[in-house]
Amino acid sequence: MKFKKRLTPESGIKQLEITPLLDCIFLLLIFFMLTSNFIVVPGINVKLPKAVSSDAVNTRTATIVVSSENIIYLDGEPISRKELEEYLKAGNTESVFIKSDRDTSMGTVVEIWDICKRLGIEKIGIATTYGD
Repeated sequence: MKFKKRLTPESGIKQLEITPLLDCIFLLLIFFMLTSNFIVVPGINVKLPKAVSSDAVNTRTATIVVSSENIIYLDGEPISRKELEEYLKAGNTESVFIKSDRDTSMGTVVEIWDICKRLGIEKIGIATTYGD
């Protein structure tokens, strides 16, 4: 007995292969993730001066940033010299870490240093970049 094959074309939509589409989507996702820029450290942009030696700071430290326009920031918020002195006088910190732009006037940094010394803060550090 001989059987006939019935080949009838499927009516309707052909099946769409989704695997190559997913491959392309994942490749595009990886490409955009690798080429996008991420902000690592948000905050005030300062260009630190360079130094040959440096030490790590490990205590409760108040980080004070001085911009190139001589604006003083404490924890990312602008602060006046008087408010800074009141904050330091409250005894919240054991040490002070000053990050100043290389274009900042030295007078502003010295004023902050004097406030700290007057209030009895002995550990005062100045941020620099290491190397050439």
